[in-house]
Amino acid sequence: MERPYVIVSAAMSLDGFLDDVSPERLVLSNEADFDRVDAVRAGVDAIAVGAGTVRADDPRLLVRSPRRRAERAASGLRESPLRVVFSPSGELDPLARLFTGGDRVVVYTSAVGVRACVLGRDAAELVATGEAEVDLAAALADLAGRGVGRLLVEGGGTVHTAFLSADAVDEVHLAVAPFLLGDRGGARFVYEAVFPQGPERPLRLVESRSIGEIALLVYRRA
Repeated sequence: MERPYVIVSAAMSLDGFLDDVSPERLVLSNEADFDRVDAVRAGVDAIAVGAGTVRADDPRLLVRSPRRRAERAASGLRESPLRVVFSPSGELDPLARLFTGGDRVVVYTSAVGVRACVLGRDAAELVATGEAEVDLAAALADLAGRGVGRLLVEGGGTVHTAFLSADAVDEVHLAVAPFLLGDRGGARFVYEAVFPQGPERPLRLVESRSIGEIALLVYRRA
């Protein structure tokens, strides 16, 4: 089944946490790395997150740089890529920034989620891919049908786990902060699952460099 080229991107602590347990969002990266991610965003056709990331971080998922937005527009593209949310339950806050500014968001959900979702049609297009869960393969096929050739997945850990365990990831971008969180750690980069990217079939390291105190690691499918 045809699907987009998928890039998973995350900033995490040395011990694999995306955040701590405090109510404030923990900053794990720096401005130079934020700009790198912005460049990656400008080069894809869609950006996806899970509902947990919408609730925890309230992201907008837009290209920040005016120059990059202008370059996309000059190429005949929308200024920012298509924005996508995975939410089996459909329980999403219509006041979240994602749904109050920018183009309409595509929400992949379930039949149960469509019935529960209170988002207006101007804010989101709801796509049911299963009865109670999101069918990832069906969602990716739908994105391909919309002309999405490159998809950037920005979290959180549940979504990363789903994509990696389904062997639906072509690249992994990890920005690693120089500290550990231990018992203060909250959401993780991935959770327990059966992963095909094991010792018998590891990912291939294609880039490693420092961005200030941050270590950037880029892996690709072997």
